[in-house]
Amino acid sequence: MASLATSTLVHSTPVRIKTSSKPRSSSRNCKKTVPFPVTRADSSSLLLDAAKHTVDKHIQSGMVVGLGSGQASGMAIQYLGRLLRAGALKDVVGVPMSVTSASEAAKAGIPLDVYQDSSQIDFAFDDADIIEEETLVAIIGRQKSQADESIIQEKSILSAAKKLVFMITGNKYMGSLEGSIPVLVQALNWMETAEEIDDLFLGDAEVWRRSSIGQVDPMGGDFPLITREGHNVLDVIFTSPIQSLAEVAESLDKVDGVVDHGVISKLPCTVVIAAESGGLNIVD
Repeated sequence: MASLATSTLVHSTPVRIKTSSKPRSSSRNCKKTVPFPVTRADSSSLLLDAAKHTVDKHIQSGMVVGLGSGQASGMAIQYLGRLLRAGALKDVVGVPMSVTSASEAAKAGIPLDVYQDSSQIDFAFDDADIIEEETLVAIIGRQKSQADESIIQEKSILSAAKKLVFMITGNKYMGSLEGSIPVLVQALNWMETAEEIDDLFLGDAEVWRRSSIGQVDPMGGDFPLITREGHNVLDVIFTSPIQSLAEVAESLDKVDGVVDHGVISKLPCTVVIAAESGGLNIVD
């Protein structure tokens, strides 16, 4: 990593993560396609179909529901609020994963509760940046740039849910993955942690500290992002296809100074994919 090249730290032999230029075949079964009568081209309309399907199919009266972040989740929150106001659903309590989802839910009239370690969550829905074919392992948190948003809280709610649905467009369901994985690290000695991650994926990824505002550079600019828990965010930007997100996550978990990351593996899990044809592909 060029920005950290002046470091004099000594590291052990890097552990290389398998990469591949060939997409993997999927053993997951696309259960069904849910058709809609009108073919739509824009992503907003496609995701609205996914949001409505998710709420109608999975949410029942009396449930505690984890409320995700993102465009589709925002639509699902608004639709859930309309059903509650109309009396079609009753006694649903939302547990927001972010400040944004809490605000959207409050505007929609959804009763809210604060997540605690002992919280019992019946169902959760969320957006994902990318979902790996076959495994349904997801990446979240690529877009978060506000200090009051928390990958830790989002992952905790997703993991606590008895049932989870991700809502995505078709271009986010991939067998050959590239792009970034956000990694939360302790702010103290963050550079040593960044160097170790850089060595871990040597030649396959770059490591940049995320900035909050202003200029973006590998060091985080003048205003590096500090999460509400007091952590820095490193974006591990893969330049080679990732063969296994689970393997990447396992390697990151072993790095000193890493608090958490944006890779989430949760079963049972269902993915509602908004297809460009106007239908929904349901994968679980």
